Amino acid sequence: MARSDYLTWTTDDVTTELMNADMSELKLVAKALFDHACTKLGGLGFGTSFLSWVASFSAIYLLILDRTNWRTNMLTSLLVPYIFFSLPPSLFHFLRGQCGMWVAFIAVVLRLFFPRHFPDWLEIPGSLILLLVVAPKLFAHASRESWVGVVICLMIGCYLLQEHIRASGGFRNSFMQSHGISNTVGILLLFVYPMWRLITHVV
Repeated sequence: MARSDYLTWTTDDVTTELMNADMSELKLVAKALFDHACTKLGGLGFGTSFLSWVASFSAIYLLILDRTNWRTNMLTSLLVPYIFFSLPPSLFHFLRGQCGMWVAFIAVVLRLFFPRHFPDWLEIPGSLILLLVVAPKLFAHASRESWVGVVICLMIGCYLLQEHIRASGGFRNSFMQSHGISNTVGILLLFVYPMWRLITHVV
């Protein structure tokens, strides 16, 4: 009986050691693959910049879909803060400059004095331009460059995804319906940029 217990205990120890060794090797391989991918892509900066463009265009794409005859029940106004936090730095600074100020000024004048000439589909883009222009510098840069903006982007993506799945009648139906695929793919692309930021922050 003691001999059997000793063999069982020894076998368990060997199995544990093998599993630990395998996990260590997997971690080393994953780190090497990540470093190799970063080197090939020109570093983490290129990946972050590229994915921020992808995320921003995905959010703009969803706004366009919602303003066409593919209208959905999603709360697309949440895409305004998402775009604010995910815009590439070059485009963000450009829109916060004189160009964005003039666009915001014209939008406000049209909305106040010529409301009939201000279409409904310009409400959300106008709100985005106003947010970009009037956001205090401390808030704009501090929130965009910290984990706060990343968490907000993830929360917006999760909320829009679950609302879209609920409206479609399930995850499978969101890919099966005629207009569901385009919305689903657009929402899933919203996760690319914040997830990449989290991975690079951890690594």
